[in-house]
Amino acid sequence: MPSVIRNAWRQLTSMRTALVLLFLLAVAAVPGSVLPQRAVNAERVRQYFADHPSLAPVLDRLWAFDVFSSPWFSAIYLLLFASLIGCLVPRLRDHVRALRAVPPDAPKRLDRLPQHADGLAFDGDPAALAAALRKRRWRVAVRGQTVSAEKGYLKETGNLIFHFALLGVLVGVALGSWYGWQANRLLVAGPEGAFCNTIQQFDEYGLGARVDGADLPPFCLELIEFQASYLDSGQPTSFLAKGQLSNPDGAARPVAFSVNSPLRLAGANVYLLGNGYAPVLRYTDRAGRSQTTVAPFLPADNLMTSQGVAAFPDANREAGGDTELQVAFEGLYLPTVEAPPFIRSTHPAEKAPALMLFAYRGDLGLDAGIPQSVYTLDRRQIDAGRLTQVGEAAVLRVGESMTLDDGTTVEFLGTRRWVTLSIRHDPGERVVLVSVALLMVGLVGSLVGKRRRVWFRIGPSGEFEAGGLARTDYPGFPKEFADLLEEARHVRSV
Repeated sequence: MPSVIRNAWRQLTSMRTALVLLFLLAVAAVPGSVLPQRAVNAERVRQYFADHPSLAPVLDRLWAFDVFSSPWFSAIYLLLFASLIGCLVPRLRDHVRALRAVPPDAPKRLDRLPQHADGLAFDGDPAALAAALRKRRWRVAVRGQTVSAEKGYLKETGNLIFHFALLGVLVGVALGSWYGWQANRLLVAGPEGAFCNTIQQFDEYGLGARVDGADLPPFCLELIEFQASYLDSGQPTSFLAKGQLSNPDGAARPVAFSVNSPLRLAGANVYLLGNGYAPVLRYTDRAGRSQTTVAPFLPADNLMTSQGVAAFPDANREAGGDTELQVAFEGLYLPTVEAPPFIRSTHPAEKAPALMLFAYRGDLGLDAGIPQSVYTLDRRQIDAGRLTQVGEAAVLRVGESMTLDDGTTVEFLGTRRWVTLSIRHDPGERVVLVSVALLMVGLVGSLVGKRRRVWFRIGPSGEFEAGGLARTDYPGFPKEFADLLEEARHVRSV
């Protein structure tokens, strides 16, 4: 039994096994890139279940929507980790021993080496020759009338640095998976749109295996202003979000961040991902009560033609009873449009804004307990006839209103800007960054380093014989050996 375990360990810690496991890890990560992941976008996972009702449950049993926390991915990851450690530790030990050891003695027959020369005049002594070789950064040992020298341990050093750096990348990724977290939030400008860093106020979030909601750093963020600059063609040139950051002690300070300059906080970084417009609508129901909502619309193209829904689920309750008289408006917002057809904005900045609205009345389906998007109406309610369109579409400019068939009105008051934020913390990112830098250094060292040895044997008549051996493929070694011979001929005793 011990022999079986020993052989299994030997196979696991071989470089071939490590390469196979690294390839398997790359293949295992493919489903995580192709299929939506719960830790990244739970809404897309739900949509995938709706689009593929028969396939999705099968994939879910295979952890296809939680690839990076699945048992099979973790098994490959841990096996690769163990394989690299078992492979690198003995190599590191042998390399340290080789660095501490003196160059080996010269073979008896130097003429059998690939590079050889004899009968060369020599007026120096072994000590002077050794000094000249050390100036050229050779490791030298003198044994009587023989000088041994070797060079090129950088290759193995680079190899070890490369593979230990790869191990560091795995450690950094593991740290991020265990102790990191990420969340997304759509933030509308204004004090009522402010949010605090708690999982209840995130649109989407994913916590590491060793993280819970109490571990998140406490802070609150309010979007004060969002500035965007565009060329005449509509191409954006700059984005800047200005806000106010509040700490638990009540202290507040202004902050600003952009796409390439995130807001860096203690224990979290806030990244600016996207932006858009949120029309402000005021609806007056049959009882004369007015309700105002700020509805973020999602961009449909690069010119910020945006679509969304403004819902008023509490409208007409006293006048019409329960939920049959709920009202919602499906809209198309155009930041710049001069004349019909009102189907597409001509510029992303608000130069001539217009809002096209389609009014719907009926049961919005919000009381059914079924999750639904806040950016679209529930098509199941429309198909079932429980939610019907009222009248024709109307195009409103800022300050204009639309009157429905029952005398209720909706007024377009203007817009606010919104941004999508990604709040992230990854304790392993610095480990990964340093490891990747070392990986590149090690790769360069392994490619540049060339292991070789030379020996000089001084005869009793003052002539010397030399031999050289390249331990790795090194086309430039013959020239280097010739240069060493030329320098040795001019060495003089001190």
